[in-house]
Formats: sequence, structure tokens, C-alpha cells
Amino acid sequence: MRVSEQQLDNPVWHSLAENHLNFAIDYDGMKFYHPDYCPFGGFVDLHRTVSGCNQYSALTNNFYIVGDKPDFDIHLKINKELVCNQMLLRTPFSVKSSEKIIALEADHKNDLLDLINLVQPGYFRAETIQLGSYYGIYKNSRLIAVTGERMKMANYTEISAVVTHPEHTGMGYAKQLIAHTCSKIFSEHKTPYLHVAENNTAAISLYEKLGFLTRRKISFWNLMKPS
Repeated sequence: MRVSEQQLDNPVWHSLAENHLNFAIDYDGMKFYHPDYCPFGGFVDLHRTVSGCNQYSALTNNFYIVGDKPDFDIHLKINKELVCNQMLLRTPFSVKSSEKIIALEADHKNDLLDLINLVQPGYFRAETIQLGSYYGIYKNSRLIAVTGERMKMANYTEISAVVTHPEHTGMGYAKQLIAHTCSKIFSEHKTPYLHVAENNTAAISLYEKLGFLTRRKISFWNLMKPS
């Protein structure tokens, strides 16, 4: 295993210690994204997670710890464990693009939020667009497909928000957007990776056809305040 690849076992922590340092909130040694950007946290010391999670829960009552299971007390409960395949792309690929792909800026934010929350509600927040580059395809002035970047380390960038409007699936839009985003990441001499729910077999099959390989299973522990 490459030495730096071990950072992917704890992607939130290392992203917030490296490229996304400016987005980090530190509670007793735990690192979190501010919830306006991304409701994710990570840790290296299990014994400090009770305090860290409690403090973060004052900012948001629903969030995820990525990687190992944290300790927590009666102030919180596990709503679910989302098990994902963590997949890497080591070799660039090219896809013939039939659509105009545009970089999404601040004035596209509402379109981006509406589309992602329609298809994948709960993960994308008002300021997530500031974490990386996002790209989209419009049809008749309507955003119908997007892909972008989320967690970033010195050597790795996470592909995220691979979303196509349900009325426009099966047209190859996701493939074109993934290729475009990965090309940008490779141009920065970094490796693209992503997380996909282990039961999302259709998406996993697409990623495998594009050359992504599963590195490991990784859990997203969804914590929330009890009712």
C-alpha cells in the first residue's frame, strides 16, 4: 500500500488537516467541516469522540462520522450506518462528449441545490459548492446533471454529487461529467476517488466500467439527537 493511501482510511480528518484546513472546526481533537459546507467529521483518538460529537451537535442535530465508529453518550444516537465502497481511479480515461459542460458558479447554486436535494437529499448543503469545482449540463435552461468535488487532500480529491435528474437518466451525462471532473483532478497530479453505497449496484457497475476499483468498505455513521 502506498504510504499516502492510508490517509483514505480517514478522509475527513486528512482533508481538514490539508487542503480544506480553512473549513475545519476542531473539538477536542476531532475535526469537522462546518455544517453549512458538509456535515462530516473524523477523528484519530477514539477516547475524545464523546466530547467532540457533543460539541458539534450544538451546530447541527444530524451529521456523519466517516471511518471508524465513534463513541458517544445519551445526547446522541446512531440513526444509521451507511456502508460505502471507497473507489479509486488510477488511470485517466476519455469519453466522447456530446454535451456542453459548464463550470457551476455562485449564480448556479440554487439550481445545484434543487437538483441534488431532489435525488440525494441530506448530504449537500448551502455552501458545499465552495469545497471544490462543480460541473453541470443544462437542457432548456434547466440543470439536469452535475458532478463535482468534495473532500480534498494533497494527493487525493473526492468525486461527489454524481447526480442526474430522473427524467434524463440513461443518456450518458454522468459518464461525461465524471470524465471531465477526473481529467481536471489528474491535471493537478492528484488521484480521484469516490464513495458509493454498497447496495447501489448500478452506480458501482458504471464506475467499474470507467476504471474505478474498490479499495475498501468504509462506514458513514449517521449521528443525531434523540427526539
